[in-house]
Amino acid sequence: MSININDLTEAELVDLNHRIVERLRFLHQARAHSRMLDFAIGDRVSFQPEGRPMLVGVLTRYNKKTVTVVTEGGGRWNVAPGLLHRVVEADGGGGENRNVVPIRKG
Repeated sequence: MSININDLTEAELVDLNHRIVERLRFLHQARAHSRMLDFAIGDRVSFQPEGRPMLVGVLTRYNKKTVTVVTEGGGRWNVAPGLLHRVVEADGGGGENRNVVPIRKG
């Protein structure tokens, strides 16, 4: 199916634009959701915020477009799943505290 946009009125072009933008949003959310499913709650992950050092933490929650990661330093970050990397434990992943993140009180 092809549409000759030269034959469309301004109102039809605006409507088409809205439909295209909505479809692109849907595709982006579907991709983000698919990437989220590559990780499970409790997984140790790493990510690198722009201009900052690599951070490591535990995935604690799925959000609509992001996941929440609590870092080893106690920070809470909402991160796009495409920016995450699974952390492979040096002991093969069998450590009993691999999903424990110390939280600062204060």
